[in-house]
Amino acid sequence: MAEFTVTGEIDPFLHISLQKGERIYCESDAMVMMEDTLDLSGQMTGGFMRALVRRFANGESFFQQHIEAVRGPGDCLLSPVLPGTLQILEVGATSYMISDGAFVAAETGVDLRARAQSIGNALFAQTGGFFIGEATGNGKLVVSGFGSGFMLDVAPGRDVVIDNAHVVAWDSRLRYEITIPNQNSGGLMGRLVNSVTSGEGVVLRFSGQGKVVICSRNRNAFVSWMRSEIRGSRTDR
Repeated sequence: MAEFTVTGEIDPFLHISLQKGERIYCESDAMVMMEDTLDLSGQMTGGFMRALVRRFANGESFFQQHIEAVRGPGDCLLSPVLPGTLQILEVGATSYMISDGAFVAAETGVDLRARAQSIGNALFAQTGGFFIGEATGNGKLVVSGFGSGFMLDVAPGRDVVIDNAHVVAWDSRLRYEITIPNQNSGGLMGRLVNSVTSGEGVVLRFSGQGKVVICSRNRNAFVSWMRSEIRGSRTDR
């Protein structure tokens, strides 16, 4: 079985050790270094249609990188697109839902596909549009978040409210819904006013039994800043 290790505290690497014949797949351009016993190829994981759905539904690469230990055991280093945390999850008894851009790598026993979500969550929750990533099967899955990471435990009767821009992945058994902070503060108008003045907007309420991976930085704000920087650089030319 492939060995996954997170190395480094600031913008860490994902270190993977493979035995001969073992293979993993990862997001395009994730590979930083690999030993020459390993082979790298670009493949449409799950076939043409599923690759197409992931590309347009979740913004993932059409072709993913597959790394295989062909000539003997070897190591490789991977790096996520966003600067920040890496979290290794075990898929098996638990399957996970994944926010846009959070997928980094997985063992080949993990099946990654897009799953439709409700119109309300698609429009307002900003977790992945009308489709959301779902990881099932068996094996290790690695996701990334912007900034530091933390694993929350949700228990029955102890719901957790999280700003949607800080959600990385969550146990698929959990229920989640859009809500407005401080639901007890007056009627709908009062809650809306409080939402605007506090700057929180809508949030996600998770209930049930399971884990949620969150990150410390607002990934939506970072993406918006990057887009503005790119537009600015193009205007300066």
